[in-house]
Amino acid sequence: MSRRTCWICKKCRDKSKRPPSNLTLEEVLQWAQSFEKLMATKHGPVFYAAYLKMEHSEENIKFWMACETYKKIASRRSRISMAKKLYKIYIQPQSSREINIDSSTRETIVKNIQEPTQTCFEEAQKTVYMHMERDSYPRFLKSEMYQKFLKTIQSNNNS
Repeated sequence: MSRRTCWICKKCRDKSKRPPSNLTLEEVLQWAQSFEKLMATKHGPVFYAAYLKMEHSEENIKFWMACETYKKIASRRSRISMAKKLYKIYIQPQSSREINIDSSTRETIVKNIQEPTQTCFEEAQKTVYMHMERDSYPRFLKSEMYQKFLKTIQSNNNS
């Protein structure tokens, strides 16, 4: 674990600070059932993002969440602006948060952002989702962070 401790870990250590009252044991247990269930819960993506930050691979979840927001943009002008921003941050080679996608997907995005549609990042988003599901998610479930949090919420549930 890195020297800097995330806010979630601090909550786990400090007995007086309990997890959000609307975070249930059932939700935390769902996170271990599947990556899809983790991402579908209210607090799962936030907790998973904190883990990825500690693992120095937070660009994946940030890109995935940004794509979810992007898909909801109705205004053409806003979509163009956001598409350029997503490209600059996550797709452009050598960018500070470059995601791991193949060159053909990258080239398709470059073409599509000239007149971006709501689905122009879809292939990259699927790729990133698959990377998280296959690589980071199994490590997340075994991580000290998740295991401690699970024990904390179980003990809070029993009190």
